[in-house]
Amino acid sequence: MPEFDWRAVEADGRMARGRLDAASPEQVAQQLKSRGLVPVAVQAASGTVATSPAPAAPAVRKAGLFSRRGGVSRADVLSATHELAVMLRAGLPLAYALRVLVDMSDKPPVQALLQQLLDDVKGGVPLSRALARQGDRFGDFYVQMVRAGEASGQLPAALERLSEHLTRAAALRESVISAATYPLILLVVALLSLAGMIGFVVPQFEKLFADMGEAVPLATRFVLALSHHARDWGLAWVAALLVGGLAVAAWRRTPAGQVRWQALLLRLPLLGRLLHGFQLGLFARTLGTLVGSGVPLLAALDIAVDTVSSAPVRQALRGMVMPVKSGTRLAQAMADTRQFEPLAVNLVRVGEETGRLGPLLLEFARVTDQRVETGLKRMLALLEPALIVVLGVLIAGIIVSILLGILSVNEIAA
Repeated sequence: MPEFDWRAVEADGRMARGRLDAASPEQVAQQLKSRGLVPVAVQAASGTVATSPAPAAPAVRKAGLFSRRGGVSRADVLSATHELAVMLRAGLPLAYALRVLVDMSDKPPVQALLQQLLDDVKGGVPLSRALARQGDRFGDFYVQMVRAGEASGQLPAALERLSEHLTRAAALRESVISAATYPLILLVVALLSLAGMIGFVVPQFEKLFADMGEAVPLATRFVLALSHHARDWGLAWVAALLVGGLAVAAWRRTPAGQVRWQALLLRLPLLGRLLHGFQLGLFARTLGTLVGSGVPLLAALDIAVDTVSSAPVRQALRGMVMPVKSGTRLAQAMADTRQFEPLAVNLVRVGEETGRLGPLLLEFARVTDQRVETGLKRMLALLEPALIVVLGVLIAGIIVSILLGILSVNEIAA
């Protein structure tokens, strides 16, 4: 029977740790509850997170996909969010739960952040306002979700929804990165292989063809000339590429460059459609989560539009705000942007008519994420053999050209 390490809060507020034998993490949580403990985390004895009393947190722990600000990663914030939701769901007071989080954290920056939140809450400040005081570390989406939970008296549920929402977004990014890793490695190996062939292998045969003059086959002369050029100007080309890359990166950081670059990506044959779908899925998931948590539609729409990272798509979606403020239905405003497929518009129309706008937006986001992930995997699956074929053709061409030169030498010698 596997062993699991656990952490839980005792009745007097102290943090307890231990190890139990159980068939599953759920059984560990049940045993802890039967002892009067509040389970906070359950991990496999090997150190990898198997599960937790609330779903989806382990993926957040593993995925360091967000930027760091002041030594606190977004993964740290999401982990604290999940554990706070677990303790609030168990009935612990907010200030008490924050104190437990401070004691649990082993990272000084995270402890400082949680201690500041605790001090604000003890001073009578609502948690949403305390989060807003941290600048852009949490963002409007996070703050609005917490504010909606406070207003409805369902803060634990709001924190759980928030954790699930951001976990799904992080999981999609993680799958994209994982799927792109192998083609990237393959491309690097291909470039290094070609550089080795041109820079080190071909020059070894140069002396053999030195006295043949025009008798050397054209393909062999081309490869030899390419090798000479690479040795004489290789460093210059590398430097030029680095300077060009830095110039493009600097241009992309400008407002105009960012818009043009993102517009160019959206026009790419296969990748552009996937990027567009990813942005719409992110918008729908954010809007559905906010609306489902009780945030007013107009405020939720403003926040959801701002979460879209592609400037051209964000500008198009921004056109929905004023019509909705003027009384136009969301479904009609979405159709007018010409950014959404009929499925999305019809789902939103049904959601508005049945009062289930939030769940149906989340359903559209789920379908869109599946399409993007499937499309990306298919595209990368086609890219891998294409890279292999191109690399094989190039290396085979170099080898054949050398062999033609060797055969020519043998004919002359005969």
